[in-house]
Amino acid sequence: MTNAAGAMLPTSETPARETLADLSEGEVLARIFPRLPGAAAQLLGPGDDAAVLSAPDGRYVVTTDMMIQGPDFRLAWSSPHDLGWKAAATNLSDVAAMGARPTALVVAIAAPPSTPIGVIEGIADGLRDCCEALAPGCGVVGGDLSASDALTLAVTAFGDLEGRGPVLRSGARPGDVVALAGRLGEAAQGLELLFRLAVDADGVPDAELAAALRAQHPEEVAAQLAPVPPIDRGPAAALAGATAMLDVSDGLAIDAGRLARASGVGIDFDRAALGENVERALGGGEDHGLLATFPAGTDLPDGFRALGTVTDAAGTILLDGRPHGQGGWDPYRGWDGSVR
Repeated sequence: MTNAAGAMLPTSETPARETLADLSEGEVLARIFPRLPGAAAQLLGPGDDAAVLSAPDGRYVVTTDMMIQGPDFRLAWSSPHDLGWKAAATNLSDVAAMGARPTALVVAIAAPPSTPIGVIEGIADGLRDCCEALAPGCGVVGGDLSASDALTLAVTAFGDLEGRGPVLRSGARPGDVVALAGRLGEAAQGLELLFRLAVDADGVPDAELAAALRAQHPEEVAAQLAPVPPIDRGPAAALAGATAMLDVSDGLAIDAGRLARASGVGIDFDRAALGENVERALGGGEDHGLLATFPAGTDLPDGFRALGTVTDAAGTILLDGRPHGQGGWDPYRGWDGSVR
């Protein structure tokens, strides 16, 4: 149960003053495991030193990502459920960007001993609900718990290529169509609103203000705190003949630049296809859409829309034929050092 600000409230099953310091690791795990989804691919789940997964393709995709209190999230803004959801969603998106179907997650959580057990249960619920909503059959098959001054989540995700070759960043060719599944700039707008309207007079994130903001701008704030990447569109793009693909996590321009450099090509975006706020569309981070290139004349799979074309000007990003910067989100430059 949560309050209006999205903070986890104690229930009859979770005493108000029960924290991680009051429980052993085994007792914490006993609270978490029943809340986590099993994986369809698991042959052996949690309980041994490692899980065992089936790999029918003979290969698997693997990726990992971290979320750390401060540079990646603020507890006044994100509920525990949000944190679990986003930790799963961002990793599922990276698997999908390879054209694979997500099969399993391994999750490590480090938290201050004073953390209420309800927070960890809420994170587990978010992991479960995200997997069930975005990647049915994907589950949590193991992980680790530890203590830390800052709440930290580290997720490793696995995926099945199902007999297809992986879709790399390096396969785009001049003349290909550049297309996107997902939204552009909404997560950046949500973050901008949070920093402007969900902080107190001293600039400290405020839970009550965040709750009010989320009620007023639900789509924008949710896009930042609990994104819904188009996970099923990754395999669909692979089946449709995508020549290159990647997850748009740091901003369309900077991520398109990575694809362009890997492929030895350029990308020319059509301003009219980027919406009303072109700079936000190009520079906003954490959209977690899928940017892909397809041979000219391809019928784009459902959910994808054309944004431009691939050129032979290696490494360049253009907007209506004119050079454009490749700025975006950089965790080493975008954090002010605060964890509150």
